[in-house]
Amino acid sequence: METCDSGVLAWLATHGPVCAPAGASFAIGGISIGIDDPCFHAQAYAIPSLEPFRLAACVPDILIRVDWVRNLPAMQASPAFDSGCTWRVYQADCGLQFDFFVPASGTKPYKRLLIDRQFTRATLQISEEHASGNFPLTYPLDELLIMHRLTQERAIELHGAGIVRADGVGNLFVGHSGAGKSTTTRLWTEREGVEVLSDDRIIVRRDTLANHSKSTGVRMYGTPWHGEAMYASPASAPLARIFVLEHGVGNVLTGLTPSQAVAELFARSFVPFHNHEYVEAALNFLQELADTIPVYRYSFEPNQGAVDQVLKFCD
Repeated sequence: METCDSGVLAWLATHGPVCAPAGASFAIGGISIGIDDPCFHAQAYAIPSLEPFRLAACVPDILIRVDWVRNLPAMQASPAFDSGCTWRVYQADCGLQFDFFVPASGTKPYKRLLIDRQFTRATLQISEEHASGNFPLTYPLDELLIMHRLTQERAIELHGAGIVRADGVGNLFVGHSGAGKSTTTRLWTEREGVEVLSDDRIIVRRDTLANHSKSTGVRMYGTPWHGEAMYASPASAPLARIFVLEHGVGNVLTGLTPSQAVAELFARSFVPFHNHEYVEAALNFLQELADTIPVYRYSFEPNQGAVDQVLKFCD
């Protein structure tokens, strides 16, 4: 097992109490990230996809210290998971280690994230050797952070489009790539005034703001990771229904049992599969979700009739 640098390990173990970081702060899906960068330059954090999610200084859920280092050595140990291209994750004494790659860095990572097992404290080491255009919190690091932190909470990231009607009713349309999320988004925005939280990835979690009549106890949040239509809102809304999209004939809605719903949603979720505890946490939340929110299979045609069917539908 690879061990963390002693200085990194000490910081992860002792840094606190948590305070507002001297850098940038963002919030995605109800989780705040604070960057503590002693070499902070605003332009390094002016990432267009994250700008709508920027916060004023806050006490973050995840605090990241940035260390700029001369270079980062290649790992000799086998990874717990290899994305096959841009990142790998390793087990480490301090928690987890994520190495990130670009073609110019070769076998050496250009960024390395060391984070505790609760996903609250991290050190991000950035190679000065590949510093050109090297923004600390660019994709996929931002999504990996959030995806792993969600395993510690009653929450999950789903492959879906979140659409909120003017009356506050929130519908989530989940689907694999090509299932019709972008088409569904277009049909709804052409039909009536709706707010689109995202056209590709939505975070669903227990509603801590459940003090209003429309709340179902579950809330959906927009994310920066948009699809073709490029909808990416930091807003959220109570979730009323979930529709599992597939192309078909006749705009047919079929109710799913909780066990069927869990299987369909799990197949369209973003879960860290390298750890069985994370998978179990995701399945437990999906079971809770399926017991709370009605889930339907929606075999639809790409026309306004697909919107009409949902508008007139009663559970």
